[in-house]
Amino acid sequence: MKKEIVPSIMLSAICLVLFCGVYPAIVWAIAQLSPGKGEGVTMTVDGKKYYANIGQKFTQDKYFWSRPSAVDYNAAGSGGSNKGPSNPDYLLQVKGRIDTFLAHNPGVNVADVPSDLVTASGSGLDPHISVQAARVQAARIAHVRGLPAASVERLIDVHIDGPMYGMGPERVNVLQLNNDLDHLK
Repeated sequence: MKKEIVPSIMLSAICLVLFCGVYPAIVWAIAQLSPGKGEGVTMTVDGKKYYANIGQKFTQDKYFWSRPSAVDYNAAGSGGSNKGPSNPDYLLQVKGRIDTFLAHNPGVNVADVPSDLVTASGSGLDPHISVQAARVQAARIAHVRGLPAASVERLIDVHIDGPMYGMGPERVNVLQLNNDLDHLK
């Protein structure tokens, strides 16, 4: 019996040191290299602090809309809908989002609605939309705000982030874009 207990206790002690000490220290050290030093990317608007790397809800026509969220943008817990693409309830939900988007964006065809504007991300907290999703909303925003469409398009161009770590599509941070939109003359 001693033959099994001693190695078990030693393995437990080694795992305790590795997974409760060494691994968290390595993750913390790597986080110190990131923007915000592991605390997230924050921005202050009118005295209120926002996390630019967590999706925010925008539904007014004068703003670029964010990607839908299965968790209603609650950063306390992320998650997707867990419904597959053939689920009838999910398909109705996506159709409703498409209909709402088309009602607020006259002149846009169903085929031109990007999927990221009508489907939630896996985390439900994605702060970015595709460049196409931003551009398809530009006409609505220019009209509502009384701005030249070219000004809104230029603002989108300024906010395009390249692919993350050289992989994936270009994207636009919705919070930062809407903040600068409010300050556009």
